[in-house]
Order: sequence, then C-alpha cells, then structure tokens
Amino acid sequence: MTFSGVVFDFNGTLFWDTKLHNQAWDIFLTKHGLYLSDEDKFRKLHGKNNKDIFLSLFEKPLSDEQIQKYVLEKEGLYQELCLKTDMSLAPGVVDFLDFLKAKGIPFTIATASGKENVDFYFEYLPLSDWFDYSKVIYNNGSIKGKPDPQIYQLAMAMIGKQPEDVIVFEDAIAGLQSAKNAEAGKIIIVDSNDDDYSDWKGYQIIKNFNEVDRNQFGI
Repeated sequence: MTFSGVVFDFNGTLFWDTKLHNQAWDIFLTKHGLYLSDEDKFRKLHGKNNKDIFLSLFEKPLSDEQIQKYVLEKEGLYQELCLKTDMSLAPGVVDFLDFLKAKGIPFTIATASGKENVDFYFEYLPLSDWFDYSKVIYNNGSIKGKPDPQIYQLAMAMIGKQPEDVIVFEDAIAGLQSAKNAEAGKIIIVDSNDDDYSDWKGYQIIKNFNEVDRNQFGI
C-alpha cells in the first residue's frame, strides 16, 4: 500500500523534548504540592492539551484565567530549559523532510502544544524551511484534545488528503489513539524516550527517521 500525505506530531516526535517537559513538570508540580512519576506523565500527560491536563491534575473546576496562568507558568519553565540545550530536530528528520518537500508530498504538524510554544519553536528551530505556519494544527482552545480524532482530522483536511492516504508519526499514547481514531492509513511510533509501547504491538517503531521506508509513498 502506498501513501501520499504525512502528518507529524511535534513534541517527542519531530522535537525530542520529553525529558525537558518532564523536568518542567517536576518543577511545576513540586511548587504546587503535587507529584507524578515519569511513567505517570507518559500515560496521563503526554500528548494531551494543557486545559485537560490541569483539570485532571488539580481535580477541581478551574477558570479559563487560572488555566492560562498555569499554562504560562509551566511552559515558561519548559522554554527556559529548552534554551539551555542545543535545540535540534529529531535524528534523520531533516533528510526525511527534504525528501517529502522534493517529492511534493504534502505534510504538516498536528500538536497539542499551544500558540505560545508553536511560536517559540518557529523562532528557535528552522521549521519554516519545511512547514507553513498557517497550516500547522495546534491547540487553539477550541480543538478537542487527543485522544479525540479532531486534531488529526483537521490536519488531514489541511493537506487535502483522505485518512487512508496519510501516515501519522506519533510518540504519545493519547496521540497514537487520536491517530487511530482518525483512521489514519498508517501510524508509525517514534520512540524518542524509550517508553513502553507494549500495547501497540504490530505497529512500526522507529528511533531515527532514516528508518522510514520511502518506497511506501506513491510517487
């Protein structure tokens, strides 16, 4: 079977920042008297939008203003940590993006990140070499969070492709379920953090985008 479109998750997929997110969460959670193990974060936080995360963490109603305050606090910590590292895209992804661009295969990003982080990524990573910001699907406050299929459905529509024609690259459990719920033609797991994907047997798992078979694209 061949495919003619690609949708990428971002965090932990194109940008291997899971450990940085976990560090930022640790600082935030400690300040607020909370605790989650890295496994808890993988299962309960990764891939989900911030509103759903904070409502789950605090287990009580929160105003939009309070949620936004928490978002800016946590993402501010995360961005500070990012800037202390050598920010770079995932192994092999530059070559893979060059291939997709050269072959005219449409692709975009579907991320649970909010605008504050998407703007940050476009400023500090060379994303504009391949991606059109206006076509990136991100958490704008109205899109349902993963595992709901909406974010991937919107991304597939944005690149003008039917679900069965699209390969989705994901790392988070919520995101994988979202792509499955969106009936993506193929889902490839990006294992950027040595996480447990035992419930996803039968799916290809990669640690470098050079492992992607380019013959599966109908070109």
